[in-house]
Amino acid sequence: MLVSINWLNQYVDTKSSTPEELAELITKTGIEVDGIDYFAEQSSYVVVGYVDTCEQHPNADKLNLCQVDVGDEKLQIICGAPNVRQGQKVAVAKPGAVLPGNVKIKKTKLRGVESNGMICSLQELGIAEKYVPKDVAEGIFVFPDNAEVGADVQHLLNLDDAVLEFDLTPNRADALSMLGVAYETAAILDKDITLPEEHVQLNSERASDYISVDVKAPELNPYYGAFIIKDIEIKPSPLWMRNALMAAGIRPINNVVDITNYVLLEYGQPLHAFDYDLFGSKSVVIRRADDHEQMTTLDGEERILSSDHLVITNGNEPVALAGVMGGANSEVNNQTKTILLEAAYFAPQAVRTAVKDTGLRSDSSTRFEKGVDPNRVERAGYRACHLLEKYAGATVLADPVVYDELDRSEKVVDITEREINKRLGTEITASEIETILNKLQFPFEKKQDQFTVTIPTRRGDITIFEDMLEEIARIYGYDQLPYTLPQGSSQAGGLTKRQQLKREISKYLQGAGLMETITYSLTDEASIDKLISPELLEKKPEPIKLPMPMSEDHNYLRLSMLPELLKTLTYNRARNQMDISYFEMGNVFITDEKKISQQPLENLRLAGAMTGVWLQHSWQHEKKQVDFFLVKGVIEGLFEFLDIPVSFEQTKLTNMHPGRCAAILTDGRTIGFLGQTHPALEKSMDLGETFVFDIDLEQVINLYTNSTAYEPIPKYPAIARDIAFIVDEDVRAGDIKEIIEANGAPLVRNVRIFDVYKGDNVPEGKKSVAYSLFYQDPEKTLQDDEVEASYQQIVASVNEKFHAYVRT
Repeated sequence: MLVSINWLNQYVDTKSSTPEELAELITKTGIEVDGIDYFAEQSSYVVVGYVDTCEQHPNADKLNLCQVDVGDEKLQIICGAPNVRQGQKVAVAKPGAVLPGNVKIKKTKLRGVESNGMICSLQELGIAEKYVPKDVAEGIFVFPDNAEVGADVQHLLNLDDAVLEFDLTPNRADALSMLGVAYETAAILDKDITLPEEHVQLNSERASDYISVDVKAPELNPYYGAFIIKDIEIKPSPLWMRNALMAAGIRPINNVVDITNYVLLEYGQPLHAFDYDLFGSKSVVIRRADDHEQMTTLDGEERILSSDHLVITNGNEPVALAGVMGGANSEVNNQTKTILLEAAYFAPQAVRTAVKDTGLRSDSSTRFEKGVDPNRVERAGYRACHLLEKYAGATVLADPVVYDELDRSEKVVDITEREINKRLGTEITASEIETILNKLQFPFEKKQDQFTVTIPTRRGDITIFEDMLEEIARIYGYDQLPYTLPQGSSQAGGLTKRQQLKREISKYLQGAGLMETITYSLTDEASIDKLISPELLEKKPEPIKLPMPMSEDHNYLRLSMLPELLKTLTYNRARNQMDISYFEMGNVFITDEKKISQQPLENLRLAGAMTGVWLQHSWQHEKKQVDFFLVKGVIEGLFEFLDIPVSFEQTKLTNMHPGRCAAILTDGRTIGFLGQTHPALEKSMDLGETFVFDIDLEQVINLYTNSTAYEPIPKYPAIARDIAFIVDEDVRAGDIKEIIEANGAPLVRNVRIFDVYKGDNVPEGKKSVAYSLFYQDPEKTLQDDEVEASYQQIVASVNEKFHAYVRT
């Protein structure tokens, strides 16, 4: 909403405050002022001049030699504007004037003839071209005949105006009108408000002789007023009105259209003027549109309607899309003599639906969508009639035809001094509350310490006590509210377990050398079934396709983050970034065929992709490529950091290397996988050897205990023993390690695999797996016989479980 301060001053006196001071006061009370625009740069020595004579320049076909009276002298000025004529009153920049853009006006000669000044267009005076009326867009501006010769043009053209740009929240629909802003400003400054003139001299003819109104959908249109106005003279609107519209960002057109736009901005009530002679009948019928019904709106576009839309018709065809835009078939034009003026209340949801379905938004729809003041609908119609009578020479017929089932009841809210101070932590007195209510112009009754406040319908956002509490607080002054915290118990804020765990995982992986990235939650059809974790595949998830995707590359909700991570690797490798390790925490979207109509389950996961060189020491000629065991080590370190035991089991997955892929398990359940992507996939994506992992963080969160513990540094020495077992090739080294840990506890503090061997001296189909065992007792020095007893128990358990024997 753009608010002209000069226009605002017609209703409430703001001259005691500068535009900057007024903007700060309004912002402090809850309506944010985004900026202040001065309507035009200030110019000096620019006055109204009268063109005494206008003749062709003796040495130029397209220039005119004018003698211009500027009040205290007569100036000879050469002007190239195509519309300059003798007898006009124009804006003249005298020698010495400085126009916007630092254009300095001097005496000069044009084609050998002296010129002492410049006849100006509105653009040259600093008014933006988009606001300049079309009839003077290509030439100079001509003042009305009543303009005083020699008068400064600054005030006449509103060039001294400042415009406040409001950033309104959806609930403050009242501030979408100049009257609403005036009530707000009057409350802030504690000033009186002057309301506009609405008196109309009605003709003896009756509007009902010309038109009837039939509302077929009263739930969407509870009020419709039809005014008939005759003897219209289409001409430019008065200068002050054109100035006001341009300051509000609307280009003036003619007096009828300008008056409806002016009242729209003044009252916040949209109006529409139909050319009565083009309307097509003597009956206005308001109904729901038929499905697939068509109409052409004022912008020249063909609109296809549905039964969710409300239309104004002449009984046969639509002439307006209710609350949004009129039709082209009854538009006011230069030959219009009689108009049908519509002042109506349309249900916000009906207008909102029409805007959404047609993509057509207007100043009218913006106000109807948020709800207009029901007590201003008819008044706005009479205000427009008053202005048409005054500035279009119009005759207003008596007794406008009205359909009226509109609820104009006012809300009542009870407030008490005690409850207000309790909520705000203030000590506002009853007399101060009375003063605030009077500033807001809210009628009230007071009984003891209770105020029963009647809320005017212009403030549809106030319905309950909390709304009134906010009104009291903002007019009292947010900056006067105490800074102390409310009394009573409070709790310091903190991260949830989920948030804390995500941060810890992110810090660990970044410390391990991986970079965090974010990819799209959407993917393409070719990628939707790739690299899905085995525990998700068991659920047979159904791909979810978007009905209106951004593009074909982003038309499915992802079931795995890995395809997009691999695309990120491809993108970077194409730019010579070969050594990359990424991870991402995000959601995948799971549903099944039976629940495809329901919202998908969002499953939080951790995924990563690693390729290239992991470690390089050039001076030591050392280079370490990313491989399966490096990725496995990162994952093992992460789960050790989280104190969650995991194991790994070789598995086969589509698009993964058949011999380098493992499921990640905890407590016998699969929670993800890791391994190398299939060479065919790597080739298709122009990747080298690439290793990935994907982990279900939902299960990790459930297992994470967040227990903080420490152990003192041991005082007693540790004993190391190595042991190697000959086992079948299909026995997993991790399973043996679990048996060692279980049977060696509590003396065995750590178990580490340091060798796997197949070859000479090892039977066919067997392998040797070697472990280092570290024994330690925190309470005493271990004896050899204690270690030996534990060692023998471990050997016996492994041999029995895996049909193994100790390699000698």
